[in-house]
Amino acid sequence: MRLFIFGCGYSARAIVERLRPRIDRVWGTTREPVKAAALGSLGVVPIPFDGRSRSNSVSDALPAAQYALVSIPPHDEGDPVLTHHRAELAALKPRALVYLSTIGVYGDHGGAWVDEASECRPVSRRSVQRLKTEAAWRLFAEETGVPVAILRLAGIYGPGRGPFEKIRCGAARRILKPGQFFNRIHVDDIAAIAEAAFHRRADGIFNCADNEPAPPQDVIAHAAELLGVPTPPTVAFEAAKLTPMARSFYGENKRVRNDKIKQVLDVRLAYPTYREGLAAIRASELVPIPNASAISS
Repeated sequence: MRLFIFGCGYSARAIVERLRPRIDRVWGTTREPVKAAALGSLGVVPIPFDGRSRSNSVSDALPAAQYALVSIPPHDEGDPVLTHHRAELAALKPRALVYLSTIGVYGDHGGAWVDEASECRPVSRRSVQRLKTEAAWRLFAEETGVPVAILRLAGIYGPGRGPFEKIRCGAARRILKPGQFFNRIHVDDIAAIAEAAFHRRADGIFNCADNEPAPPQDVIAHAAELLGVPTPPTVAFEAAKLTPMARSFYGENKRVRNDKIKQVLDVRLAYPTYREGLAAIRASELVPIPNASAISS
């Protein structure tokens, strides 16, 4: 398997780790040259691409790939990959392409359940851009015959990213907005879903979410319990000092069904709820490091 990744961030790196036994070669774009060495340590050939203009390095490497993963958010001009490298991708005709999107495209449904057939009502600017980009990738699939799986990701968490980090840095609060629900997805489950999409050459839209949408304050409280620290204070949503982006998340309330990844991709989540996911992360943190005393000395 020769894989080209546009945007080798947190989720994409987990996908590389999942696919490593099957990967013959993998390329990954980065906007920052300082990150090239880190990608190289993962066995990823770093490719410079800032998303603002065509990259000769992308054009040179892309023809050798068989599969493509797109993990770059759109900007005001549209999707950077389609804007600058659509023709080359169309000529390549990858065996399968996976695009990482977001459940934010559903917008606000007042806490009701949604699935892949539900109406999209994006609220935030970034979600509007995502929905337009999804349509552009669907058009690409129709015009080229390349199977494109659009994975709509819920809130991503995993090692080094999630409620534990917020609690440890003192930024965690139990923000209370009655009737508010969020879905989450462990990064390892994202990798499993992407692997299945590539293997099955899946085409269409798939919700990547856990089995249990939950109020955000419950997740913070559970994380504090696992850490053995006091539960962070509860703050009413109206009184919470949130960034515009954080506040926009609370304006999109829905519960997301994930039946399609199970029925079509035959995926069984390793972490069906935040409880299993947080417990696994905490357990990994408590595993002793071999020769820790020697390392510290």
